[in-house]
Amino acid sequence: MDPLGARSPIVDIQTLPCWAHSSGQAETSSNSSELQPGTAISSPFPYRKDINDKVILWKGDVVLLSCTAIVNTSNETLSDKNAISESIYLHAGPELRDELQKLKGCRTGEAKMTKGFNLAARFIIHTVGPRYNAKYRTAAESSLYSCYRSVLLLAREHSMSSIGLCVINTPKRGYPLEDATNIALRTVRRFLEKHGDTIETVVFAVTDLEEATYMKLMPLYFPRSLEEERRCLPMLPADVGNAEGEPVIAERQIRILDKPGIPHYDDDSDDEHLELEYIGTHAFAKMEGDIDKQRRLILQGQMSEAAVQKAHQRNYNRWLCRARADDLSGVASLKALYQTGYDKFGRTVVVIVGRNIPVTLIDPDKALLYFIHIMDHIAAREFVMVYFHTLTSDHNHPDSEFIKKLYDIVDVKYKKNMKAFYFVHPTFRSKVMTWMFTTFSVSGLKDKVHHVETLPQLFALISPEQIDIPPFVLEYDARVNGPYQYSCPSSPDL
Repeated sequence: MDPLGARSPIVDIQTLPCWAHSSGQAETSSNSSELQPGTAISSPFPYRKDINDKVILWKGDVVLLSCTAIVNTSNETLSDKNAISESIYLHAGPELRDELQKLKGCRTGEAKMTKGFNLAARFIIHTVGPRYNAKYRTAAESSLYSCYRSVLLLAREHSMSSIGLCVINTPKRGYPLEDATNIALRTVRRFLEKHGDTIETVVFAVTDLEEATYMKLMPLYFPRSLEEERRCLPMLPADVGNAEGEPVIAERQIRILDKPGIPHYDDDSDDEHLELEYIGTHAFAKMEGDIDKQRRLILQGQMSEAAVQKAHQRNYNRWLCRARADDLSGVASLKALYQTGYDKFGRTVVVIVGRNIPVTLIDPDKALLYFIHIMDHIAAREFVMVYFHTLTSDHNHPDSEFIKKLYDIVDVKYKKNMKAFYFVHPTFRSKVMTWMFTTFSVSGLKDKVHHVETLPQLFALISPEQIDIPPFVLEYDARVNGPYQYSCPSSPDL
């Protein structure tokens, strides 16, 4: 409510019912084939309550949604005058048009981002849908898929928790609504299957004209029960896309062997098992002449290194799959690890609260899984970690073996994209232990660790409003270091 008592038009997505709790059943067409009771079903889109809890179908203007980002469908110059764009321009204010000019357009199928300005949403993701021509249908399908995929990836890249999706295919561009809706729904479904831990809510914002089509097709891709999954299976279109939801084009499915001239085996054998007697038997190798023994040994060494990297990636992927499947609510309730805002260089900030880690009571594997679950998508881009050592005791300190195991398991992107580790309120003992660990146990970490004695030092790098600090840390710092003096903070060198 505003001060005059008028109801605010802004819609908080937290007040909207998710798809899992929506009523209504899928309507089966009279000519659709029915599965007989007891038939074993293998739907490409099985019933998943966890995914349905993240999806909302809402009839209304996407511009009114209070969420992290909304989507604007436009043209290549980002100056389209469709109903969605006009509403966004009107509510966002004149600064949006100025910002769009700086983007210098956007290609069909791609996505670009601006601030939300006067909108309830913090960001606007702009994308360009294809013009539909039946003669070039496959190109249009691929472009529309790319629109939704690019939008979702951009949201993931910027750690957005919620997104309001308009219907990207506008009537102006002539895309058949039902065909476009199939692409939109399956692309979002596949994205949530693989990256559901990175986003909390996806709202499909539709109009009166689009609502019936979405209500008809949503159960195909987001069945609300096993029974609905069974009934909807015959209604799925022939092309349900690949594992990412991308349209499958038969004429493009050409298999290319990664080692021409070498017998191919179906098993996923490692590169180091490649038999060297096959090298030099294909036509291109014959032009090179014989390869001497020394060169073979070098090649063999390179293969071994590649195989080690491959094995490490497989091992990490196994941990990641477990992290997505296991119940980690117990570890999450400790509030020992969480993502907050951004530092003054635009890097994501992740906080670790040492006093909230009961080392003797927690399962180390569960802790490791939770770390991977939270960090996998964050580590895809640059980030920093802030560790509050404040008021910790011996039972809050993980042993060096656990930390080394964690460091050895995590993917290379963690080590590459972690730009700093701020150790807040260190003790003399913790400084010595940290130096020994980073010097003798792990490599490449020592230069990233910075000891931060006071919160004003930390605020020189991360604004106070960009980091959630536990109250006991604030109280401790005020008691030990006195009132904050933000005007003259000192900071560790980067």
